[in-house]
Amino acid sequence: MKSTLAAGLTVAESAIHGKGCFATVRFRRRKKIAEYTGERITNAEAARRAHRRVLRISGLDQRHSIDGSRGGNGTHYINHSCRPNCYLQTISGRLIVLALRDIRPGEEITLDYVSSMHSDRKRCTCKASDCRGTINKTTAGA
Repeated sequence: MKSTLAAGLTVAESAIHGKGCFATVRFRRRKKIAEYTGERITNAEAARRAHRRVLRISGLDQRHSIDGSRGGNGTHYINHSCRPNCYLQTISGRLIVLALRDIRPGEEITLDYVSSMHSDRKRCTCKASDCRGTINKTTAGA
C-alpha cells in the first residue's frame, strides 16, 4: 500500500522520538486535523503484530484497530506527549484526529496515548514539565 500524506501535515525528525507528524497549516481548536488511516485489522491481529519495535497501531473499537504502518497517511507518526495538542475520536467507524487547542504551522502533532499496546514500563520522552514518565497512564505513573 502506498502512503499519501494527509493535507496540512508533513513527516520530519522529532525531538520526542524518531520521526514525527508536523502541521504545515494552522489547525483551530476542536477542528479535524486528519483521519488516522491504514489497514483495518482485528484486535487479535493487532495483538499478534504488537511485537514490533515501533508500533503504529491504534485501537478503533472493541473489535478492530488501524495499522497505520500499512497504507497510513502520516498520522501514524504522531508521537505521544503527556501534554498533547490533539486527541482521537471515533466517528462513524473512522478514527479522527482533532485539535485540543490551536496548532501553528511547524508544530509537532502529539497525542496522549493513555493506554496503548506498549509495555506499561515504556518510558516517555516527551520532555513536558508535567511528564508522567511512561507512555501508558498507569497507577504507578499517574
